[in-house]
Amino acid sequence: MIGASSPESPADANPPCRTVVPPVPAEAPPTLLPSLPPTPPPSPPVPAEALPSLLDATIIPGYNYFTRMKLTTTAADEPTERESPHRPCTAFAGARRIGSGDLSEVALKAKQVIDSGGLEPVLIFDDISGQVIDVDYRGAQPQPEPEPPRRPGRPKLGVVAREVTLLPRHWDWLNSQPGGASVALRKLVEEARRVHAAKDRVRAAQEAAYRFMSALAGNEPGFEEALRALFAGKREGFEERIGAWPVDVRDHARKLATGAFPAEAGTP
Repeated sequence: MIGASSPESPADANPPCRTVVPPVPAEAPPTLLPSLPPTPPPSPPVPAEALPSLLDATIIPGYNYFTRMKLTTTAADEPTERESPHRPCTAFAGARRIGSGDLSEVALKAKQVIDSGGLEPVLIFDDISGQVIDVDYRGAQPQPEPEPPRRPGRPKLGVVAREVTLLPRHWDWLNSQPGGASVALRKLVEEARRVHAAKDRVRAAQEAAYRFMSALAGNEPGFEEALRALFAGKREGFEERIGAWPVDVRDHARKLATGAFPAEAGTP
């Protein structure tokens, strides 16, 4: 019929779907990180004389901590008896004394005894400290073992460096003293040396005799009793206990113990 609308076909009723693909954005250029500054060269080492007296402080939460410092002490220009190659000493072959005098001379006598094939042990004792002196007997001329190298200090001024550990409250007190920690420590040491000089002499003599007796008389009768009398300051008991020992050992122990008894050293 003219003027009547014709029915829609199925194709016209459901038009095809279109898939719209969004445009892919262009890749953004990579962001450039700012260039890092070049690594600075390492700092030159600080000379030892420029280091402060306070070396380091290690603090750990929950723990008590100590601080180390380099302690400088004055030393005499001349070497001490302990450091001198000519310090007095005495050599023993077993319980027999074979020489006494300067180390260079005594070492030669000790070497002669060793080279002769003797079976007794040969020991050289320092007449000041009672300690055994290590000697290298190789070669024609025996030589004492070298002393350990000294730590940095100011040798021209007679100052030697050492390390000590103190609590923070000790450093606070030392740093508050006139002249700083080093000056305060030197004053304390000098005062202690003056006040305790007599006691120090007694203690040094007792320790010297003890070292010698422990090395040569440990198996002698009355050894322990003699030590008790020595440290108790009882000369009569000491003399009684060492009376039966070999003559050379007894006489040298008596020599080292001179001044080991408070009455003789002037100690009240």
